[in-house]
Amino acid sequence: MLRNYFKITFRNLWKNKTASFINVFGLTIGLTSCLLIGIYIQHELNYDKFEQKGNRITRVIMGYKFDGGDEMKKGNFTSVRVAKVFKQTFPEIEDAVRMTNNSLVVRYNDKLIDEKRFVYADPSFFNLFSYKLLQGDAKNVLDAPNKVVLTETTAKKYFGDENPVGKVLKVGADTANYQVTGVIQDSPSNSQIKFDFLASFSSLHTEDQEKTYWDANYTTYFLLKRPSDISTLQAKITPFMRKEMTGQGATVDFALEPFLGIHLHSEYDGFEPNNNIKYIYILEAAALLILVIACFTYINLNTARSIERAREVGVRKVIGASKSQLFWQFIGESAMLCSAAVVLSLVLAVLLLPEFNRLTEKQLTVQSIFSFQFISGLIMITALVSLAAGSYPALILSNFQPVKVLKGAFKNTGSGQLVRKSLIVFQFSISVLLIVCTVIMQKQLGYIQKKDMGYNREQVLVTPMDKRMLDNLQTIKTELKSNSNIQNVSACVSTPVEIGGGYNMRSSIMPENQQIAVTADPIDEDFVKTTGLKILAGDDLSQQDMKDVSNKDDHQDVYHFILNEAAAKELGWTAETAIGKRMFLDASRPGVVKAVVKDFNFQSVHEPIRPLVLFPAVRGRSLLIKLSGNNIPQTIAFIGNRWKELVPYRPFEYHFMDEDFNNLYNSELRLGTVLNIFSSVAIVLACLGLFGLSAYSAKQRVKEIGIRKVLGAHVGDIVTTLSVDFVKLVLISIIISSPLAWWLTDKWLQGFAYRAEVTAWIFIAAGLAVVIIALLTVSIQTIKAAMANPVTSLRNE
Repeated sequence: MLRNYFKITFRNLWKNKTASFINVFGLTIGLTSCLLIGIYIQHELNYDKFEQKGNRITRVIMGYKFDGGDEMKKGNFTSVRVAKVFKQTFPEIEDAVRMTNNSLVVRYNDKLIDEKRFVYADPSFFNLFSYKLLQGDAKNVLDAPNKVVLTETTAKKYFGDENPVGKVLKVGADTANYQVTGVIQDSPSNSQIKFDFLASFSSLHTEDQEKTYWDANYTTYFLLKRPSDISTLQAKITPFMRKEMTGQGATVDFALEPFLGIHLHSEYDGFEPNNNIKYIYILEAAALLILVIACFTYINLNTARSIERAREVGVRKVIGASKSQLFWQFIGESAMLCSAAVVLSLVLAVLLLPEFNRLTEKQLTVQSIFSFQFISGLIMITALVSLAAGSYPALILSNFQPVKVLKGAFKNTGSGQLVRKSLIVFQFSISVLLIVCTVIMQKQLGYIQKKDMGYNREQVLVTPMDKRMLDNLQTIKTELKSNSNIQNVSACVSTPVEIGGGYNMRSSIMPENQQIAVTADPIDEDFVKTTGLKILAGDDLSQQDMKDVSNKDDHQDVYHFILNEAAAKELGWTAETAIGKRMFLDASRPGVVKAVVKDFNFQSVHEPIRPLVLFPAVRGRSLLIKLSGNNIPQTIAFIGNRWKELVPYRPFEYHFMDEDFNNLYNSELRLGTVLNIFSSVAIVLACLGLFGLSAYSAKQRVKEIGIRKVLGAHVGDIVTTLSVDFVKLVLISIIISSPLAWWLTDKWLQGFAYRAEVTAWIFIAAGLAVVIIALLTVSIQTIKAAMANPVTSLRNE
């Protein structure tokens, strides 16, 4: 019996090669898309789940505002005081760890590398986090200054097969000696705490900062005794901090974030950028919709084919076939096709995984595809699709009386028409939805790229710098600017792309206890020229302003401030009236306003432009080099050669400022690219179904077409007659999906303070494109049918 089922199944599939190919191809593409999206979603949802104590770990978020201020500024930063004081005060806290990430130059023999993931942590790190030490004792590897633990990969990079423990690395601008005390496993790809070096926190010598809640430059984690203690502890923190800050003219509070929810639910990045749970939902929906389109294409073609097989069903019932035999026959055909598609999708997913990793910037592995979870899911999908596609002919056709089926009565009724039309409408509704959402998302990303941010990020080279470079800054500037292709050079703490320093300000006429929270950035006299900020009133900083700061008497008003329009307005001034006004940046920086610059987006466009103060300071983490745009490779080579002479103790590494800008929108850019790809997949799958159905429709109406041609109908008339029904279905799809697409994209755009305008033309253009694509797809079959010789189709009548 089984052998007979298999033979019949194979013959039917081979007889209908086109339909079989469309079914297998469509399901393969749909399943491959779902597999790739699925392993990405699994990776993101499993972030930090390997942490054995993860449900008891919380991250501390600091919030502060000064008396008289309206808005509480919050962020992933705390002072070193928080961990020590809170652990002693609150019994809910079992342990705490302070951490910070630096970019430091590391030297060993002839190796000189600028390491971007050099993390400092307390010895308690190993009590909170589940990182396995391969060499060394967790109790003492970080218990003293200048001790460092290397990851396995880093140890091999510096020492090869040698035992690294006991070796000494020279670290930082002052080339401090750090002893290697251990080797730790590499950071898992789904961990928010990634590092190559883990150094003792005591190396930072922060003892003088332990008396204040300011100097908040560190990340603090608590290990609670019980997961439920988070709400109890949170309720105690606010009244405690109210007492701690009494009489200090400011409010400081701390919020606790569950560690396992940070990556997808927190707005504050940690040691790497967070993802967004909303984007996970979008990808889940896209994966599900693509699979639904693929399945509906499959089901639609099977139901169309089943009409052609109605006579076969009638004959088999006449000779004694039971409903169960017919049911399993159709299920067997569906299962064979689905199984072939599953195998092909696994192969295709493995082949595409490296490119998908490049696209998502993840390290997804083949093992994830062949995990028990995914294989079980594929088996379930295979079973569901097989049942859905095979049950229609088995359950519906077998209920008809054999006499009616053999007379062709079923063909002449509309029994199956509504189902197939509904599926087409649903398929194209999904396609239009994805296309419109993708177009609007791309328009917003294009708007961000083209928007005048208020500064010039083009052709600005950014390279890290340190304290030793500051001592020789003027010489470095002079040497680099000797090249005519280098226009300006500036040292700064933060580039204009993203400035996050938290300060407070007040005008000289405001009471001392009234402060306004403000973002501020230390700059030098060339920052405005290098970044292209537009001065609305006043003058740029001068070398004398920098000298005044470096040689300043704390009792003199030596600071010359540059405000943005928002800061001037917050202090009650216009750009013109602000010039020369006395003000204070924190209590330690009295001075006067020297210039007001036009507002610029110094943070992501998700945020509105807030008050900003630029002040002179001999500090810097980045060196900005503005190029003319001519002979860029030769200019970079010139900088590299000069670098070896001027800064021989650190490697020449650089990137362009527009890369920093793009990194602000990494999640949106990745999501936009992914949706671009999968919306294209969706429309291809929908058109495959339409192609198959138009072929069967033309085949069913072959005699009608022949009669029309005999009666004088032109090819164009016949094509129009055959196509119009399909075009109507696509138009209905557009009408259904457009409101939903508008609602979804409007919700997404609300996350941006500055956003592109969504016009009706987007929906009209997307709908028109889908109609044209659908019309072209249908025309392939309708033109072929219309041009056929009517004699061939009518010879048996």
